Amino acid sequence: MRKMRRKGLASMAVQTSAPAAPAVGTTGATVDLGPASGLSCRECGEVFALGPIFACELCFGPLEVAYELPVGDPEELRKRIEAGPANIWRYAPLLPVPADVAEKPNLNPGWTPLVQADNLARELGVAPGKLFVKDDSGNPTHSFKDRVVAQAIEAARAFGFTTLSCSSTGNLAGAVGAAAARAGFRSCVFIPHDLEQGKVVMAGVYGGDLVAIEGNYDDVNRFCSELIGDPLGEGWGFVNVNLRPYYGEGSKTLAYEICEQLGWVIPDQLVIPIASGSQLTKIDKGLQELVKLGLVEDKPYKIFGAQAEGCSPVSTAFKAGHDVVRPQKPNTIAKSLAIGNPADGPYVLDIARRTGGAVEDVNDEQVVDAIKLLARTEGIFAETAGGVTVGVTRKLVEAGVINPNLTTVVLNTGDGLKTLDAVADSSQATATIRPSLDAFRDAGLAH
Repeated sequence: MRKMRRKGLASMAVQTSAPAAPAVGTTGATVDLGPASGLSCRECGEVFALGPIFACELCFGPLEVAYELPVGDPEELRKRIEAGPANIWRYAPLLPVPADVAEKPNLNPGWTPLVQADNLARELGVAPGKLFVKDDSGNPTHSFKDRVVAQAIEAARAFGFTTLSCSSTGNLAGAVGAAAARAGFRSCVFIPHDLEQGKVVMAGVYGGDLVAIEGNYDDVNRFCSELIGDPLGEGWGFVNVNLRPYYGEGSKTLAYEICEQLGWVIPDQLVIPIASGSQLTKIDKGLQELVKLGLVEDKPYKIFGAQAEGCSPVSTAFKAGHDVVRPQKPNTIAKSLAIGNPADGPYVLDIARRTGGAVEDVNDEQVVDAIKLLARTEGIFAETAGGVTVGVTRKLVEAGVINPNLTTVVLNTGDGLKTLDAVADSSQATATIRPSLDAFRDAGLAH
């Protein structure tokens, strides 16, 4: 259970380390992933050459990308970023991608709105101008997963894979299907059999193979791990397994965008949903990198993790003061967060404690209330994961844990059109009337 884990080690990945030998793809060509210099073990610090591996050969710890990041005048780097495209490739100098990435067939996600949510702030008792919603529902397949898949597909190209795959709670399956279609890859994605119908349709419409597995996400993930080690999986890039180190880097772009959109300032508080926990850990990594590059001023910030009560292994461990995250069997409407054995759970605990944040959960009724609250106040229709982050924000503000006078950014990671069942019963027509003014008056709507 990661007994070797060193608290605060996440920041190590910002250090520059050269691999022992240049990485070579399956075609024999040298791999070009821009400033990426190797893969560093988050547990023991051992460095490996770039390749489709995700676990340390020495201690089995998770691997993440290490860089030779740009050095020089931060102001010049800021100007270079600001002159870039209105998508994640404006940050190409900080990502494991080739310099010409913007010219390749890709969905080009990112640069989504950071909404100043003053109406929601009034409802929650937060000071005016201090609450923001990072609304990632505007990505090509309407979730933040487009960011991580865009990164993974560049690694898949570099390593010569021909099929893109994943284990998914829904959003990732759609993102992989769409990105593969654009880039000319075959796709075959795996989902639990009981996903929301909207996500099933969106994952299947792109023409790739969509396979439903009898079981929950953790069962799906175990199956994919077996497939990777079998000849049947030869030539397959599993974006969140053997390409996971590169995939995870896409979440850093949320940190980059938030700080740039705030005027190159780190927010005081961030509320981030937890599924595997990778998004939260990579946002923290992105903030640390911006500080090291001199792009933002170093300052304290707090990170708060948000889970649904029906699948809250990290929240449970945090409240109990534990370092070990015990798996749970998911039972929640927030299916996109329903990962009972989150891979990055222990690192989430480290970050929450290191930054002075917390990990909290809300029940399904609170999730639905929060979805409707965000829609009513800001015109943003969030999927259930967004209901979780808004619900946890409200809960932590009321408890005095989140400071209402500090700048707070809440993440909405997906579109509510994907999870209509969550609010369908309580979001019906106000009235059904005959097409006449008298009927309109009689219905009590003329006010």
